[in-house]
Amino acid sequence: MDPYIGKMLDNRYEILERIGTGGMAVVYKAKCHRLNRLVAVKILKADLAQDEDFRRRFNAESQAVAQLSHPNIVSVYDVSRGGDTEYIVMELIDGITLKQYMEKRGQLNWRESLHFITQIMRGLSHAHSRGIIHRDIKPQNIMVLRDGSVKVADFGIACLENSAQTLTQEALGSVHYISPEQARGDRTDARSDIYSAGVVLYEMLTGRLPFEGDSAVSVAIQHLSSIPLAPREINKDIPEQLELICMKAMTAAPEKRYPSADTMIVDLEAFRKNPGVSLDFELSDLRPEETDEPTQLLRTGGARTAVTTPHYRTTPAREQPRCRDYEEDDEPAPKPNWKRTTLLVVAGLLAVALAVTLLSSILKSVNTPVDQYVVKSVLGLTVEQAQELEGIKGVFEIKVADERVFSDTYPVDTIAKQNPAENDIRKPNTVIEVWLSAGEDTGKMIDVTGMTIAQADRALSNLKEKYKLTIDIPDESEYQFHNTMEAGHIISTIPAKEEELKKGDTITLVVSKGKDIKEIQVPKFVGMSYDQALKQVENAGLICLGADTVDSDRPGGEIIWQSLNAYSTAKEGDGISFKVSSGLSTVRREFTVELPQDDRTTVELTVYVGNEAEPQFSATLNCSDEVAAVTVTGSGNQFIKVCFDGIMDQNQSYYLQFN
Repeated sequence: MDPYIGKMLDNRYEILERIGTGGMAVVYKAKCHRLNRLVAVKILKADLAQDEDFRRRFNAESQAVAQLSHPNIVSVYDVSRGGDTEYIVMELIDGITLKQYMEKRGQLNWRESLHFITQIMRGLSHAHSRGIIHRDIKPQNIMVLRDGSVKVADFGIACLENSAQTLTQEALGSVHYISPEQARGDRTDARSDIYSAGVVLYEMLTGRLPFEGDSAVSVAIQHLSSIPLAPREINKDIPEQLELICMKAMTAAPEKRYPSADTMIVDLEAFRKNPGVSLDFELSDLRPEETDEPTQLLRTGGARTAVTTPHYRTTPAREQPRCRDYEEDDEPAPKPNWKRTTLLVVAGLLAVALAVTLLSSILKSVNTPVDQYVVKSVLGLTVEQAQELEGIKGVFEIKVADERVFSDTYPVDTIAKQNPAENDIRKPNTVIEVWLSAGEDTGKMIDVTGMTIAQADRALSNLKEKYKLTIDIPDESEYQFHNTMEAGHIISTIPAKEEELKKGDTITLVVSKGKDIKEIQVPKFVGMSYDQALKQVENAGLICLGADTVDSDRPGGEIIWQSLNAYSTAKEGDGISFKVSSGLSTVRREFTVELPQDDRTTVELTVYVGNEAEPQFSATLNCSDEVAAVTVTGSGNQFIKVCFDGIMDQNQSYYLQFN
């Protein structure tokens, strides 16, 4: 009976059943009672869980992988410890491994292989962009879902296996996909994952592995010293360009491989769109440099695919000799001679040297000093949380930098940057310098209304460069009519002036196409009341500019004049003004004004009627005339103001009746 089934981890994850077993961990189906969902829980095997250094590294690297989020990577929800149980909580995948899929289907057709490898590379691209190398890409770690999509799994375990890998029978499943630099114990990078992905593609296309042997060491040596048959020598239906992509990914020299997952994706996409695409390399470009002596066949305990002299082949135009095990009855044994004996001795020594180098690198990684610690990620945490984080508290010191950094990812006052970075190896008491987030770098939209499109683009250039903005300029067919904004000028923007701008935002310009001008016939407004005229003006599409009240014998409020002639042609939006009758008739009156008799010889006489701003009478008169006759017009009872040289004469200013 499995001791974990029915157990509750951290009072949250209820173990339901075992669903898989690997070399380092057991995977269970579990239920998360907090979120009420099914998950997969991977628990370290008991013997490995007893090693404190192993558990610490496992936890640190798994925490880093938990930050990955991509459709082609199995999501890690939680990394925790319940008592002595170290475990990872992941999404539960409804599918099978790519290895199981290939065992059911056999050799895959090239279109299906292309579909799978492209998704694998996209997942690796995401991981590599965050500094995480898988180091154990193989079909057993690729999950195929029911909808045909794939997800790369076992990041955390793979990273850890690389640090303390032993090429035992238990690791035989991995060694078939191992890169040459991993086999030598050299430093690995993204190109190591690309090599392993190339082996997976090779296996999908051909239905066989490039190298096989009776032991893990013999297979590893082949990765170091041999070249596989070109896929088209096994299956001539494989497109030549896809073979090129596969062989470039599997090139033994890292500098001749694809430098990144993204560059391999570019070629895969180009091939998908056009299988006859011309790539910028050939198989001959991938050959290793020739040595003075041809490489001799090494007996490696059952190896079947190593070749004597490196060669590539892109078409089955003529048969090439294939490598196979040496058989005693193939041909008569040659006579012993010193040269042959020497070559065999050298070959044997080479095989021993390679094995010693491989085992030495493995032992070196196993015996890593325990006083080195893996730096954990503190990104997204407050300083207080980081100081209390397991793996930081009591191991490293946290120092807060004076300046802050803008961050689109981490909230204000949380850690947005750290040095040294996560997964770096450091001694105890190392200071981890952290920078707090100042929040997202935002700006404000400026006012570009009234500008032309070119002027607006120049005005926005600094904001566009700083925040990587996109300016959405509409087609002319999308311009909008506007009564006041000239055609080709900006009416408004989205976002509007002073609104917040964030990195990657799009600014949409609303551009004027000018007035929507229509010709109309001007109605006859004379004879209407002013209120009736206002309604007719609006219905006709005109704009009323106002009305003046004048004295007339017409009824009060009646329109007696319009600025646009009735029945004439005008444009929609044109203005019209009116004169409206006051209802009073205008009467002429004459009266006499006495001129001042003082030391002045002449005087300027002005006469105002009512509240009129301009005088109705104005003249310069000789005082010797003594009186002046003045004629004015008005209606009703109006105040008459008489002024001499601009000063009102109180005695001669009075009300005058016009009737």
